[in-house]
Amino acid sequence: MSDNRPKVLVVDDAATVRMYHTKLLDDAGFEVAEAANGLEAVEAAMSTAFDLFVVDVNMPKMNGYTCVETLRSDTVGTPAPILMISTEDRPGDADRAYAAGANLYLVKPVNAERLARVARMLTSGVAA
Repeated sequence: MSDNRPKVLVVDDAATVRMYHTKLLDDAGFEVAEAANGLEAVEAAMSTAFDLFVVDVNMPKMNGYTCVETLRSDTVGTPAPILMISTEDRPGDADRAYAAGANLYLVKPVNAERLARVARMLTSGVAA
C-alpha cells in the first residue's frame, strides 16, 4: 500500500519514548518507523529514504552524535532534516549536535504540539 505521508524515523533506545514520539507524529500525519539505536537507524536509512530523523543522544551501540555524523557521511548521505531530542542540556550539547549535522536540537520533554509543529516545519518541502 502506497503512503504519501512524509516518512519519519524515530531513533531512541527507550521503547516508551519511541512509542510516545511515534504516536504523536502518526497523529500529526506522518508515516513513522522506529529504530532502537544509531546502528539500526543507519541500516534503515541505507534502505529507505526518510524525510525526517528524530534522534536521541544517549543510546547503546551507536550514540546519537555518531548516528547523525554517519547519516550525513558519504556512506549514507541523507539530505533529510535531523531533529535531535535529548535529556542532555549542558552547555555545548546543542553545539555538538549541530556540528554532527543536526538541523535542530530540543531538550526532553517536548510536548505534542511543539513536536508536530517542528516536524511539519522541517518537512515543509515534502508532499503530504
